[in-house]
Amino acid sequence: MEKKATVGFTLLLLGVMMAIIITSMFVLKVEPHIPLVVCLLIAAVFGRYLRVGWNELESAMIDGLKIGIKPIFILALVGIVIAVWMMSGTVPTLLFYGLSIISPEWFAVSTLFICMIVSSFTGSSFTTVGTIGVAMMGIGTALGIDPAIAAGAVVCGACFGDKMSPLSDTTNFAPGIVGVDLFDHIRHLLWTTVPSFVITVILFLMIGRSQTTSTTQDIQAMLTALDSQFILSVITLLSPLLVVILAMRRFPTIPVLVVGILTGIVTAAFVQGNGDVARWFTIIQNGFSMETGNEVIDGIVNRGGLQSMMWSISLVMIALTLGGVIQRIGVIDTLLQSLTRKLSSRGHLIAATATSSIGVNVVTGEQYLSILLPGKTFESFYTKLNVAKKNLSRTLEDAGTLVNPLIPWGVSGAFFASTLGVDVIDYLPFAFFLFLSPFMTILFGYLGIGVGKEQSLANKRG
Repeated sequence: MEKKATVGFTLLLLGVMMAIIITSMFVLKVEPHIPLVVCLLIAAVFGRYLRVGWNELESAMIDGLKIGIKPIFILALVGIVIAVWMMSGTVPTLLFYGLSIISPEWFAVSTLFICMIVSSFTGSSFTTVGTIGVAMMGIGTALGIDPAIAAGAVVCGACFGDKMSPLSDTTNFAPGIVGVDLFDHIRHLLWTTVPSFVITVILFLMIGRSQTTSTTQDIQAMLTALDSQFILSVITLLSPLLVVILAMRRFPTIPVLVVGILTGIVTAAFVQGNGDVARWFTIIQNGFSMETGNEVIDGIVNRGGLQSMMWSISLVMIALTLGGVIQRIGVIDTLLQSLTRKLSSRGHLIAATATSSIGVNVVTGEQYLSILLPGKTFESFYTKLNVAKKNLSRTLEDAGTLVNPLIPWGVSGAFFASTLGVDVIDYLPFAFFLFLSPFMTILFGYLGIGVGKEQSLANKRG
């Protein structure tokens, strides 16, 4: 007969796993893949101790992977988009214009607002990071901006839309599972979003003044290299423009990215004169490669391709497999149930919800589970304590959607790190908006700021 995981058992397992991951990444300084595999083996052994059959553990691994099929396809397609848009001259054109317009001291704030606008229109942090985010990283590199700061600005701006846009999957998902109106949810998010974003802007303004930059001579040399190797034209920007328009019209992400790839290839053939089909396939597989005569530009444009995303894809697959096993052996349920026993006030309830979302994110690496599981677990407690459910949906968004990019093995974290070329651990200190939001949601819960009570049934009828 199968045993049930106790609180002590759960804490022991999670403690062992976190010790392995933290020691491996921060002391041994190795990549997270193998430590996660070790954690997977330990979780499977614990599962067998609880008398869970091996076939059930295998099924749990497969179920965990199923959740990530769509993100994995998106990861692969974004790698291809980056390579194709390098070949078509799209990113080089954005880089040329950006170097000509953006001043170094305003780079971080400019990047933050540009990515915020694009993500708000598209509703996708993945699309924003994989397109305009790559171009902004290139501009930052050319200007001599610290890559970690540039990546932090890109991620903060990209995740703003993923949290606030009515086109975003998570923005619809969080209120949907707890029965809150979408636009009530978005309006309620403003309580934590506005102060978090304002502080983020101020911090990036302060950082921008202290950045060392490339000299005017260096920038001119880069502009010359770009102009000599690519045909720079607004025509090359039609492909990303089409992607943004389709995303705004709520076309599915995967077909939108495919359109971006196909239009990029057409642009490469007719604008850049690259009609070699064999070269197209090589670039799609291995990334764009060219010697421009400028070392900085070479480092920016020589990237992308399907293979460039395999590091992230393998990490996501391992993390999701581990998450599936952890959920099957009852660790997450036990953890959530232990938190519900201590709910005596509004502040504790919101803090417990946020902590649970963060915990599920850390354990599973999947932001949808970090919204779904705590959402269903705590929903009845919000009704019991007469706390409006829009506080629940807001907390799930703040601590679920926005925390995933801060976890190296999280789906978003692995994708952003691979796409931007900056480790999560490096950009994390500059992802101000992402950790300020859950902090604000917990703080406001205890202070009673922006927290309304549920209407009584009599009031609703009246």
